Amino acid sequence: MDELSSKTIKRLVWAGSIIIAIIILLFASVRVVRAGERGVLMTFGAVSERVLDEGVHFKIPFVQKIKKMNVRTQKEEKLADAASLDLQDVQLTVAINYRADAKKVNKLYQKIGDEEEYVGKIIMPALQEGVKSVTAKFTATELITKRDEVNKEIKEAVKSRIETDFIEVEQVRLVNFQFSEQFDLAIEAKVTAVQEAEAEKNRLEKVKYQSDQKIEAARGKSEAIRIEASALQANPDILELRRIENEYESIKKWNGVMPLYTGGAIPFIDIKS
Repeated sequence: MDELSSKTIKRLVWAGSIIIAIIILLFASVRVVRAGERGVLMTFGAVSERVLDEGVHFKIPFVQKIKKMNVRTQKEEKLADAASLDLQDVQLTVAINYRADAKKVNKLYQKIGDEEEYVGKIIMPALQEGVKSVTAKFTATELITKRDEVNKEIKEAVKSRIETDFIEVEQVRLVNFQFSEQFDLAIEAKVTAVQEAEAEKNRLEKVKYQSDQKIEAARGKSEAIRIEASALQANPDILELRRIENEYESIKKWNGVMPLYTGGAIPFIDIKS
């Protein structure tokens, strides 16, 4: 009975071991390629011509290997040091959106490597070199005033260095740039000077306008006097009419009180009944 039990236990252990080994082999034979990924199948290290799509895939344990590659749009930012045409130091932050070609990830892995390797070997160096080549074409001031043009040229320069049959560049964007403290101070002083000059120009234009207004008013008054003098010269009776009008206005304003005199006789008014 004891011998039978011992044999049974051994058989159970062997059976259990075999089942566990089978389970391990099954797990080692299965790989799941998730959404946004593609699989690169390798047999004894040799890259297969077939790219594995999303889903469950089987491989031969210890013979084949599946390398999963990200094919979603990725974003990287690079702080690049460069110099302008007038030799001003400038730091530019450039962002890039890119993705691996889902149909050619096997070629990408075969020629360059996985994502970490092709970002380090291609993406980042291309950003640095593209930024430097474009920045050297513009003065520091032009980098500010022609930002759209600079951004366009950087995009083209970076894409030409990155785009291959395996990587697609979707967008390259100039995020920011920063000059040395000395250049920032010089720009600030220049802007202040321009603003002060503009303010002085506006003040001078205001003074000129006021002066022109006075000249025009004087011309109008002079013209009125000339016209009146010409009228008087042509018709002397106007002077008599003006005198009568003035006397009439004085009578209208008189309040009926006789003026006081400190000496001499009070003049009499001849009133006829």
